[in-house]
Amino acid sequence: MIEIVLDVEYDRRSGKDATPVPDGIAKALVAALGDIRTMKTSSKTTNALSLAMLLSIGLAGPAQAQATSDSQTFINLHDLKWGAAPPSLPKGARIAVLQGDPGKSGPFVLRLEVPPKYKVPPHWHSQDESLTVLAGALYLGMGDKFEMGKAYVLNPGGFHFLPGKAHHYAYAKRRTVIQVNGNGPFDVTYIDPNDDPQKATK
Repeated sequence: MIEIVLDVEYDRRSGKDATPVPDGIAKALVAALGDIRTMKTSSKTTNALSLAMLLSIGLAGPAQAQATSDSQTFINLHDLKWGAAPPSLPKGARIAVLQGDPGKSGPFVLRLEVPPKYKVPPHWHSQDESLTVLAGALYLGMGDKFEMGKAYVLNPGGFHFLPGKAHHYAYAKRRTVIQVNGNGPFDVTYIDPNDDPQKATK
């Protein structure tokens, strides 16, 4: 058990906090704990906010690692269920759906993992998407032609908002994982129909 204590010293002469704590932090602690104790000394009053937390790093069982309800979802990295990406994307990619159903109308969140030297020719999606790079590096270019030299690179933590129907292309030089937040149904329309992987399988 670890106890975290924040002390705010109050100077009676000036009427001001000698060691101010940001309101946001103080309010969050008060709301979470509701335990405010006042300790007096000969020259000052100390307000102590005590918060006790049980840390169980790496010890949570399956029931603690992932739980779902009608309104909430909790998923840890090792609980992700990976599967092959939709046939509308070039082979080799994997996806893990975190929330929603990308194939249906409504919001969804998914992870996309691509192997080294993965390329997606120029295409567009019907709906807006928000992309966040979690690992590797995503090269994203805009337009109808695949031009590697004109692509923007997004490193881990990088973000891009992609408007619906915006023409773009993407590639990765090494294994890359991105998170996609959007509204379904998820679709891919290639600028050149011959680039559609589904056409090649027919």
